[in-house]
Amino acid sequence: MRNLRFRRAARTSVLGTAALIAALSLTACQDGGQAAADAAATAPDASETQPRAGTEAPAAQAGEAAGSGSGEDSASDAGEASGTGSTKADPAADTQQDDAKDTGAVTRACDGGNSKVTLTPVPRPLNHMLLTVTNTGSTACNAYYYPFLRFGEAQSTPPVVEESKPQAVVTVLPGESAYAGVMTSSADGSGTGGYSTKKATVHFQGRDGSGSSGPSANAPLSKAVYVDSTLTVTYWQTEMDDALMH
Repeated sequence: MRNLRFRRAARTSVLGTAALIAALSLTACQDGGQAAADAAATAPDASETQPRAGTEAPAAQAGEAAGSGSGEDSASDAGEASGTGSTKADPAADTQQDDAKDTGAVTRACDGGNSKVTLTPVPRPLNHMLLTVTNTGSTACNAYYYPFLRFGEAQSTPPVVEESKPQAVVTVLPGESAYAGVMTSSADGSGTGGYSTKKATVHFQGRDGSGSSGPSANAPLSKAVYVDSTLTVTYWQTEMDDALMH
């Protein structure tokens, strides 16, 4: 009887111990799970710690902001920004007489101070004369546009034949000449206001084409010349044949 009580008491003790151990284990598991849940709740979202698609890391952005490109690209960009490129203007673009420009190598215009002029009649075309300007200086000069020619006491200069305009400014070297053709009167007598004179004066144009430039020159005439309202002149030409074609 006594042994039976002892065995029951021991069994009860063992069962109580097992129950206590199980309870402790359950509590530990619950605490661990709660801790893991808390850690998961407080951990940063992976999408917040990783760069988004299409963006760059801060280090790469800093490198670009600091101008980490190649030296050649940077120099090229700087040259474009400051307008200091090495492109050169085409000097041929300045040789057109349409805008009164030349290459810039010769800046002085031909005028009465560095040239002399002659005005001589020619057999063909009828009622035409050849105006010649010869460079008497030591440097080249430019014969710009066409001569402002006055016969006698005329208050105006004759119009120019536009078809005679050359492609470039006529440069006259020392000792050489340029030419212009002059039609003094109409061959069919259709001109009006005709008169005869033995005096002719030539005024020269400057580079800007705004009027006469420098001293004028007298063109001596061996005999009186008859002029009327059809009086015209050509642009300066390098060849006399070109001057007499119009």
